Amino acid sequence: MQDDALIHDPAGGMPRLIEIMRRLRDPETGCPRDIEQDFATIAPYTIEEAHEVADAIERRDWDDLRAELGDLLLQVVFHAQIARDRGLFGFGEVADAIADKMVARHPHVFGDESRDKTAAQQTRDWETVKATERAARAQTGVLDGVAQGLPALMRAVKLQKRAARVGFDWPGAGEVLDKVAEEAAELTEAAAGQSRERIEEEMGDLLFVLANLARHLGVDPETALRRTNAKFTRRFGQIEARLAAQGRRPEDATLAEMDALWDAAKVEE
Repeated sequence: MQDDALIHDPAGGMPRLIEIMRRLRDPETGCPRDIEQDFATIAPYTIEEAHEVADAIERRDWDDLRAELGDLLLQVVFHAQIARDRGLFGFGEVADAIADKMVARHPHVFGDESRDKTAAQQTRDWETVKATERAARAQTGVLDGVAQGLPALMRAVKLQKRAARVGFDWPGAGEVLDKVAEEAAELTEAAAGQSRERIEEEMGDLLFVLANLARHLGVDPETALRRTNAKFTRRFGQIEARLAAQGRRPEDATLAEMDALWDAAKVEE
């Protein structure tokens, strides 16, 4: 069959991947697990694959990046096939929509506007175009369109950037640092009161202002935290390795012993 030839063609590219997904979702001959999926059930995997792409970039593992980009692309094809099955749209329309958007947002490349602009000016122009697009979708509020499903830290930064565009922002990092101290004190007070709801609220406030501080310092908090997670994992691995050399496990060691091994791992780095 022609479709089988495409499916087994190692150079089939996008048509091959789209056909594979169509076959997987075929109600009569497809995979039962793939058939029962919907947008909501695969959305968490889409987010997970995006993070795994970022992780491969962070580790500078380009072979893994190629594989992870493929996993992420599969998620797009999966969503598009579900949409086609429901008569909503298909992959071609997804590709056309983003192509149209890129052309519209880059008139200095695809139109008659001058390319003689700084990166900052191009960013401002980009935001103007996006604001026009939001208005066309009846998203008139400053914070409209910031996706609810983003990781909380990332969404906090996006919300703060939007608010900053209309002047709702601290003048500089110094004022944000003062706010960090204020929120930390409020969290300490809440923790003493043992009210879980209040503790959660104050912890959220502190995390939100820390995201704002990162923005003012020109740091992506998501990247910063990801790197710290990697550092913690690496150093704790050293603790485990040193204890294993003694025939012990972390649960067999005291906190003081593990702290000393942590400091040793830190010195080695």
